[in-house]
Amino acid sequence: MEKEKEIKIEDLGYNSFFEENRNRLGLGDFAVARVISEFKEAYKVKNAKGEYLARITGKQLFKAADREDYPAVGDWVAITEPDNDHAIIQAILPRLTMIKKKYGDKNKAGEKNAIQIIATNIDIAFVIESMDRDYSLNRFERYFAIAQNGGVKPAIILNKIDLLSKEELNEKLIQLRKRFLDIDIISTSTVNNEGLDELKDYIKRGKTYCFLGSSGVGKSSLINKLLGGSIIRTGDISSYSGRGKHVTTGRQMYFLEDGGIVIDNPGMREVGMTDVGQGIDAFFDEITALAQKCKYADCTHAHEPGCEVINAVKSGKLDEEKYSNYISLKKEAEYYEMSSFEKREKDRSFGKFVKKAKKEFKKI
Repeated sequence: MEKEKEIKIEDLGYNSFFEENRNRLGLGDFAVARVISEFKEAYKVKNAKGEYLARITGKQLFKAADREDYPAVGDWVAITEPDNDHAIIQAILPRLTMIKKKYGDKNKAGEKNAIQIIATNIDIAFVIESMDRDYSLNRFERYFAIAQNGGVKPAIILNKIDLLSKEELNEKLIQLRKRFLDIDIISTSTVNNEGLDELKDYIKRGKTYCFLGSSGVGKSSLINKLLGGSIIRTGDISSYSGRGKHVTTGRQMYFLEDGGIVIDNPGMREVGMTDVGQGIDAFFDEITALAQKCKYADCTHAHEPGCEVINAVKSGKLDEEKYSNYISLKKEAEYYEMSSFEKREKDRSFGKFVKKAKKEFKKI
C-alpha cells in the first residue's frame, strides 16, 4: 500500500457524535474507519493510517434483517487492527444522516419495496441537473424530499450552463429562486470552468458532499475537475472476497486537496420514494402549515371542502405545479408503505372503479 500524507481522522468527517456512540456501545478498543467504497461482499475503508479492504463478520451476516444492517459508503465502522491491509468490520456506528431510495418491488406477499442506500453521514447533497437533459423543477423537489428525510441539507448545481445564453441562464435562475427560496444554487460548466471556483469554495474541510442526479448530467466530470483530473483507482479483490473480480456499486468517496469529501453516485433513471413522508412534509413546509388549518384532520387536499391548501392554489398564493408535485410525491410515498398484498387490493379496487365508470358512461 502506498504511503499517504498524514491526515487527521477529523479530516475524514469524524466528529463527537461518532466518538460518543463508539464509547456508548463499548467499541473503544477497536479502531474506527470510514467506508469509502463498496464491492460484492467486501468494502474499502479508510482512517488516518491508510486504506484497507474489509469484510463483515459471519455474526453480522446472520443478524442482518435488511439492507440498512450492512455497511454503506459513508459509514463509520469499528474494525480490528488491519493485517496485511485487510480488516474485519465489527460494528457499524450509528448514522448521523442517510439518503436512500426505492429499489424495485419484492414479489413475496406482505413484503414492501426494497430500499437502496445511496450514502450515509452526508452533510450536503448536491442535486445536479444539466441543460441538455430533462430539466425539471419537480425532479429537484423529489431529490430534496429524499435528502431532507435523511437529515441532509440539499443544494442545487445547475450544470452545463455553457449551453445557455446569459439571458436564458438568468431566466432559469429566477425560476429556481422563486420556487426554492432557501436552497443554495451554484451554476457550473466543465467546458469553460465557469462556477468551479465557487463550487470549490462551497466545499469545506471535513464535510461530506454527495452528488445526485440522472445519468449524463456531469457528476463525474465535476468531481474530476475538483480532483484536478486524478481518479482514485480500485484494485482486484478476488483473493480476498473469494468471489472473482470485484463488482462495484459505482459509489465512491473522494478526498479533495483542500480537505472536502465528495461521493459520486451512478446516475439514476428514476428516484423512487421510500418512507419519506417526513421529508416531504419538511420540504413542503408551506403546504404542511396550510394543511393544519384544513377543516378535516384527514384531508387529502384533493377535493375536500374547507381545504386551505386547495384554497391557496385557487387564490394564487400557492404555486399550482408545486402543489401538484406535492400530491404526487405523497401518494407515491404512501403507496411504497403498503405491502404487496395491499397494493394488489388497491389496484383491484381501482380496476373495479374504472369498469363501473365506463358502464355508467355508456348509459349517458
